[in-house]
Amino acid sequence: MGNTMTQTAAALSTDAKTAIADALNQSVAETAVTTMLAQNFHWNVKGMAFGPLHDLFQKIYEDHFIGQDDLAERVRALDVHAEGTLAGMLKRSKVSEHDGHATDQEMIRIMMNAQETLAATLAGTGALAADHGDTLTEDLCIARGQTHEKFAWFLRSHLAG
Repeated sequence: MGNTMTQTAAALSTDAKTAIADALNQSVAETAVTTMLAQNFHWNVKGMAFGPLHDLFQKIYEDHFIGQDDLAERVRALDVHAEGTLAGMLKRSKVSEHDGHATDQEMIRIMMNAQETLAATLAGTGALAADHGDTLTEDLCIARGQTHEKFAWFLRSHLAG
């Protein structure tokens, strides 16, 4: 690659668009699965921290719903098909579904790990975009990755010790 020239979506080569969009679709998939995970935990959390965790899980899924839309729209700006099936997203995602039968502490740990996975996927997607000179995708990935790291920190702060 080594292409240091900054390019808009339209100016990128077909190979660059395909590679970047594939990485973005990975990010979309993991964001969508994590959105559902957050809704599931929002509905099913119990225990002394019910109030703050119920609210935090809602903040997460509301943020992620917008995030997955922004990422999928960037795939479309690259003129590539955005993955729009739950089955396709689950197959692709490194974040797994959960049945929601878990203690509040387990939910926090699972959601924290999902946030860290998302941050890593987005960091990788941003780096790939940068390699192709696609600074607009890189910027989106940086912003989303920072959001996931912030949520991971919030969740980690709920864990004892």
